[in-house]
Amino acid sequence: MNQLQKLLTTFDVKASGKWIVLSILVGVVAGVGAILFHLAGQIVVETSLVHFASYAPREALGEHSVFGDHGIPEGTVFSPWMIVLVMTVGGLLSGFLVYTYAPDAEGHGTDAAIDAFHNKRGFIRARIPVVKTIASAITIGTGGSAGREGPIAQIGAGFGSILATVLKLSPRDRRIMLAAGMGAGVGAIFRAPLAGALFAAEILYSESDFEADVVIPAATASIIGYSVYCVSLPEHIRFAPLFSLREDLAPAATMELLPFAALAIILVAVGILYIKVFYGTHQLFHRIPIPPHFKPAIGAALAGCVGVGLYIGFGEDRRMLAVLSTGYGTLQDSLTDSASVGIGIMLTVALIKILTTSLTISSGGSGGVFGPSMVIGGCVGGAVGQWFHGLWPELVRQPEAYAIVGMAGFFAGCAHAPFSTIIMVSEMTGGYELLLPTMWVSTLCFMMSRRWKLYSKQVPTRLESPAHRGDFLVDILEGLTVAEVYDRQRSIIRIPESMQLHQIVHALSTTKQHYFPVVNDKGELVGIFSGDDVRSYLYDETIWQLATANDVMNPNVVSVTPEDDLNVAMRAFTAVAIDELPVVDPENRRKLLGTLRHKDTITFYNRRLMEYKRAQEEG
Repeated sequence: MNQLQKLLTTFDVKASGKWIVLSILVGVVAGVGAILFHLAGQIVVETSLVHFASYAPREALGEHSVFGDHGIPEGTVFSPWMIVLVMTVGGLLSGFLVYTYAPDAEGHGTDAAIDAFHNKRGFIRARIPVVKTIASAITIGTGGSAGREGPIAQIGAGFGSILATVLKLSPRDRRIMLAAGMGAGVGAIFRAPLAGALFAAEILYSESDFEADVVIPAATASIIGYSVYCVSLPEHIRFAPLFSLREDLAPAATMELLPFAALAIILVAVGILYIKVFYGTHQLFHRIPIPPHFKPAIGAALAGCVGVGLYIGFGEDRRMLAVLSTGYGTLQDSLTDSASVGIGIMLTVALIKILTTSLTISSGGSGGVFGPSMVIGGCVGGAVGQWFHGLWPELVRQPEAYAIVGMAGFFAGCAHAPFSTIIMVSEMTGGYELLLPTMWVSTLCFMMSRRWKLYSKQVPTRLESPAHRGDFLVDILEGLTVAEVYDRQRSIIRIPESMQLHQIVHALSTTKQHYFPVVNDKGELVGIFSGDDVRSYLYDETIWQLATANDVMNPNVVSVTPEDDLNVAMRAFTAVAIDELPVVDPENRRKLLGTLRHKDTITFYNRRLMEYKRAQEEG
């Protein structure tokens, strides 16, 4: 490790070589982490749901199970209420692990990684990835309605942060490593390397802003993480998308953008409901006066009861159990043959999935919100597509396309991450033919959902991020000049260099001016002194008649011109530690035009900053 640290220090901070080395390390660790997380989840499913309830949740066609068909023997009796017991025990174990060893690992994970980036200098404790891996595998593996994105994002981010801390990198570099790890984890487990890189840069902000410094390291780490993860998969699905689609899927007609726009409005309405129920449930569980260790068990038990009750209420249709676990099986049906699923089942799964996800995660359970969002958006889209197909069959010929577009649009609106979501859904499904309607719906959902956000730790833009505190001070000041700030009308007492000290003392007693420029017989600036510089002579009257301004002044004048930007002025204030700078003619730096006060500069900056923020809000 010491040799690696020495190697990295030989690279320049912005050198690509340094980030290639670091990104590869993060990608390898994140890829291995994704393999272990996936394997742990499969083991939990096999030893809990399969063993006790004779039930294995259906997954996407591109998913790989290390246990094949999970070894459920022919004729084994399915025990639905045993699922509730298994989920309750899973919630209890997960809650005990999280709240005993790493409370930061509770919830959906991505928010914690975002918070660490903005507010904790990119620092994540070393135990977080380990606890998150085990707790999330237990939550999802026992049937909790949660996804893999949040856990793997926090796991990858944790590994990146730990590696940066071990190598003693700067806070800026640690933040980049954290984001790169987050992108690598997401890109690996969803087999979407490009989307993983964009996700890491985009998910940090709720407005249309991007963490540009993160993109290249995250892309490199995501490629490596994806490659490492794919090595663990069977050859026939190694580079296949997670979800399979209809083989006859074709691009949408231009006129079809109208029903797709209607889909966007419906997705926004469901997204607002999702966010309100999710955080409303969180507040409800927060008020329950019991130790937090037990709350995930209560949430899991309630979610299990809802899921099993729905299964029984729909005539023991196992597709309704998609409201538990990942729910990818029913989503897969909606993508390949939504007519066989039916509008009623798809809408019911979508709406009830909101409740079970909120009960699972908002109670303190460990899992992500991306997977459930895919199921909710896909099922709503599939139902809307089927309805439009019945209403307008000559235009809407592929209702399954609406399920794909619904997946992207729903999460783009809720998470405020349109670009990465568009690419992620395209990579997860291979549905690049639908890029146009996916972009259309995702953009509309993002624009209409700006008041609501699923990730509460997002900040609007880099301007509001503590990670960039000071960056925008420089950016804004560089666009402003001294001429806009200094007061030309203010009369300034100029002190001739031959003026005696007793005359200077008299002049100081009649003015509030603190800094005094000293000029020669030609009126040229030759020095400057402050009232504090004179005070040291006040008790030595013997030299009052002998000392002159030339003896008191500092001849090394640091000055600015009206054409200088305020960033130059701020650096000058800092360099000489004074509160007022002479403003001189750029053609003749001995010609004094006025003075620039530090407090006037800060006031002007604050006023411009408020104008900028107001324009952003109004725009």
